[in-house]
Amino acid sequence: MQITEAEIKARLRDHAADLDGSRSGAQPGDEWGTPNPRCAAVLVPLFTEAAQLQVLLTRRTTRVESHKGQVSFPGGACDPGEVDPETTALREAEEELGLRPADVRILGRLAPLLTISNYLVTPVVGAIPWPYVFRVANAEVDRVFAVPIAWLADPMNRWEIQIPGSAQPLQFFQPYDGELLWGVSARIAADLIHIVGPPQD
Repeated sequence: MQITEAEIKARLRDHAADLDGSRSGAQPGDEWGTPNPRCAAVLVPLFTEAAQLQVLLTRRTTRVESHKGQVSFPGGACDPGEVDPETTALREAEEELGLRPADVRILGRLAPLLTISNYLVTPVVGAIPWPYVFRVANAEVDRVFAVPIAWLADPMNRWEIQIPGSAQPLQFFQPYDGELLWGVSARIAADLIHIVGPPQD
């Protein structure tokens, strides 16, 4: 049976409550291991096609300032005055993909992740209609594609490499349709499937 949006929303809500409880009493910056990380957010768009839950990803161009040519979720740094990650994630998704904020049903958040460039990235999970006509910002995005959650949840498709001196192992997925998902985006995908879980028959 396909997991419903309501079930995903409930699991994300429970996940957020667990995170809040584990961080009680921590000082600002302590839980991330570095002081004053910069704010960023990404949108993790979900949709259903052919009775399969899918997650939308992009491949960045080689003309962007950072993470050239890498697979990523739409997103970026917070603008001044943006008070929550949902605002940032929706703005960036609209700028990069032409995905209208009104077309996204916010389901919740995954745990924030700290990048080596000292950005604290909050993944915002949202459901989008499908099919959808995107208006891609060609200066930033080379390709828009989707990966089935069932494929991501298969342990044969994912592995980790422990980097000496790093607290977190580097995550990789096997190439899918010629695209390599690794690094922070792979960690977000791994967190997503931990919450959503493999599809149940």
